[in-house]
Amino acid sequence: MQVKSERRSNRDRTEATRGDLIAAARKLFTEKSYAETGTPEIVAAAGVTRGALYHHFTDKQALFEAVAEQEANAVAEEVERAAPTALGAREALLVGTEAYLRAMQAPGRTRLLLLDGPAVLGRPGMDAIDDRHGNRTLREGLAATMRAGAMRKLPLAALTSLLAATFDRAALAIDAGAPFADQVAVISALIDGLMVEPNGNA
Repeated sequence: MQVKSERRSNRDRTEATRGDLIAAARKLFTEKSYAETGTPEIVAAAGVTRGALYHHFTDKQALFEAVAEQEANAVAEEVERAAPTALGAREALLVGTEAYLRAMQAPGRTRLLLLDGPAVLGRPGMDAIDDRHGNRTLREGLAATMRAGAMRKLPLAALTSLLAATFDRAALAIDAGAPFADQVAVISALIDGLMVEPNGNA
């Protein structure tokens, strides 16, 4: 019983150290950018040793990947909370759009996920993270809308990819000072253009 308790305690400490490193790195990456952040700053902010960093992550890039994964998951969770399954398919897409753009307004998040992410991890690496989180929620929403007969039948992978790129471009524009409402209005019009009228016409 005592051995199990010690193992649990060690596991808890290990997970806490990993969490501290991710939290410290996230703060620095969003405040300063990946390129401007050094590992000595990260370990100092986390209150751990350099050895602890390399015990959990092979290098700074691997730590960045963990931060990006966590941030992408946080965005997806915000979208899912805002657009529950009780909503109609079209309404869920529109509400989800606004939720995504609002979630991306968290300080430093747009740069971390949309600029530093592809630069550090490569486009395929960042796409893989997106596919597990934001693109997954979008793909599921589009698939549900098509199944409901409310949207034109289109290749799902291509539609998800192109709409996701539009959302990302809107998030970057908002981050640069563009009016939030303008970006939402245009994306909403694009989504409406994909919808099927009650009489069955696109």
